[in-house]
Amino acid sequence: MQLCLLSQPRLLGSVRALIETLAARIGFCQRGCGELVLAVDEVLTNIIRHGYEGAEDGRIWISFWSLQEPSVGIRVAIEDHQQVFDPSEFPERDLEEVRPGGLGLSLLRTLTRSCRHEVRPEGGMRVVIEKFCEDVGDSEDPESGGESAGTEGMHP
Repeated sequence: MQLCLLSQPRLLGSVRALIETLAARIGFCQRGCGELVLAVDEVLTNIIRHGYEGAEDGRIWISFWSLQEPSVGIRVAIEDHQQVFDPSEFPERDLEEVRPGGLGLSLLRTLTRSCRHEVRPEGGMRVVIEKFCEDVGDSEDPESGGESAGTEGMHP
C-alpha cells in the first residue's frame, strides 16, 4: 500500500491511526503498534519541521509491506524531496540525557529492528524502517485488539 500526503502536521493523526490499524492486523501487540507509530511519526515530523522547514506543500510518500521472513513484521518506506542530509553527522545521544531535541535518530534505532536513510536518485531522502512482532514480545497479546492474519492489500 502506498500513501501520498502533503507536509501538513494536521494530517499526522490520520497517518498514526492508519499505521496502528495496519500493525494490529499484521499481529503486533499494543506496545509494538505504539512503538511503530512513534517511529513513523518521528520521521514524518522531522521531514515536515526540518526537511520542508514547515512548508505545507511538500510531498511525502509512505509505502507499507507486510513481512513474513525472517518473521512477521512490517517495512515502512518514507520518501520526500527534502534537502539531502547525512544522518552520520548527527551523533547518537543517550536517551537518558535530559534536554530538548536531538533524540529522533536514537529513538528510531531503539524502536525499530532497522532504520536506513538513503538518498533518492530523483532527489530527496528515503527512510526505510523495519519492525517485527517478536521485537516487543508476544504477538498474540489479547489486549491489542488486533488480528494476526489480516495482511490483504499490504503490498504496494
